[in-house]
Amino acid sequence: MGTTLGLVIPVRAQALVDATSDLAARFDDAGHRLYVVGGSVRDLFCRDEPGPDVDIDLTTDAVPEETEKIVAGWADAVWLQGKRWGTVGVRKAGRTIEITTHRADAYRPDSRKPEVVFGDSIEVDLSRRDFTVNAMALQLGPRLEIIDPYDGLADLAAGRLRTPLDPEVSFSDDPLRMLRAARFIAGLDLTPDGALVDAVRAMHDRLGIVSAERIRDELGKLLVVDRPSPGLWFVVDTGLAGEFLPELPALALEQDPIHRHKDVLAHTLAVVDKTRPERLLRLAALLHDIGKPRTRDFGPGGVTFHHHEVVGARMARDRMTALRFSKEDVDTVTRLVELHLRFHTYRLGWTDRAVRRYVRDAGPLLDQLNELTRCDCTTRNAAKARALGQRMDELERRIEELRAEEELDAIRPELDGREVMVHLGLAPGPDVGRALDFLLELRLEEGPLGEDEARRRLDSWWAAERPTTG
Repeated sequence: MGTTLGLVIPVRAQALVDATSDLAARFDDAGHRLYVVGGSVRDLFCRDEPGPDVDIDLTTDAVPEETEKIVAGWADAVWLQGKRWGTVGVRKAGRTIEITTHRADAYRPDSRKPEVVFGDSIEVDLSRRDFTVNAMALQLGPRLEIIDPYDGLADLAAGRLRTPLDPEVSFSDDPLRMLRAARFIAGLDLTPDGALVDAVRAMHDRLGIVSAERIRDELGKLLVVDRPSPGLWFVVDTGLAGEFLPELPALALEQDPIHRHKDVLAHTLAVVDKTRPERLLRLAALLHDIGKPRTRDFGPGGVTFHHHEVVGARMARDRMTALRFSKEDVDTVTRLVELHLRFHTYRLGWTDRAVRRYVRDAGPLLDQLNELTRCDCTTRNAAKARALGQRMDELERRIEELRAEEELDAIRPELDGREVMVHLGLAPGPDVGRALDFLLELRLEEGPLGEDEARRRLDSWWAAERPTTG
């Protein structure tokens, strides 16, 4: 394989070459060049060989109309939704390929959408990319070359994060790059150079022109890298977090009496790192203590944060709604925030009743809640950590024991609404709801009783009640 500036193309690039050889030949026959760009090139030098189902990003000097003609008859499917921005999407042999005309995206000062300008130079195209480690290209076709005009490989080897142009220019082109920097700092273990950090500190308010949806998606990508905390520290230290998640830097001001060696922010980021890389679980870990600043109080015993989980759940709902998360995602995360202290309310042992209520309240989030609860312990006190882990083990054992005895994952009244109405001779109304609430409490308190016993208990309850209907 060929070289450019002495850069040897890795053998693992053969998978990319094989996947695109027919397409590259078609572009070459039409008088155009085709390049692999972005993370696919970067990862040739720092990751394992890509699998056959990995999507590929390509760029070309052909304009979209020419690209459309070139792929006609070759691709299994073509979609043109991105054509106005220079992108033609194709599907070939189960693989997605996006082909984008060389371009430069830039924001007007008052715009949320980029202006697109097409070009014919790969070097100029790479100059408008976010970071030098992503500003490399693999030229396809008869002559294979690595194009690296901005020393991306040197930066990758040195563990350095820089922008191809001055960072002020790069971040003006697309302010979301300031948040994307956090992902590369954390995910690739890169250290931002001083000019990049200074630019983010000076320009973070520019993030305000970026849509909430793009910020939401970039935050999600940051949260699922192996260890997000270096990137999260970056957004806090530069002031960027204040533009999209101001509740996060606010935690740095609060001293937590439980985790005395850390402020709440440091504790929070440690919890995020400990949880498995699952987007909503990590987001719940990030937000689980955001109610503490609003609930801080001082008393004889020191600082307290009573009901911070309830306040925090409301704050999490507001913030996630502002970032345009789906209702399902909002409900999941706010429920985990609301319940994250529930485990600690059962300090005297796990009775069957307590276990049933815990499982019922967690519902389908039980596994995530247990994970969050375990990871919420970041104490350096080995004895305290061991004791908490043993209590958590005890709870999970009790859940499995009751699961074997009862339908623990589907706790509900032993009679449904129709059966209650028939048995008590009621029409639909509030008394039916009250009766079902009674039966549910009975089920939680005593476990399965059987329908006959449930009817007997219901009769006794109804006889002692003062119905609200005649």
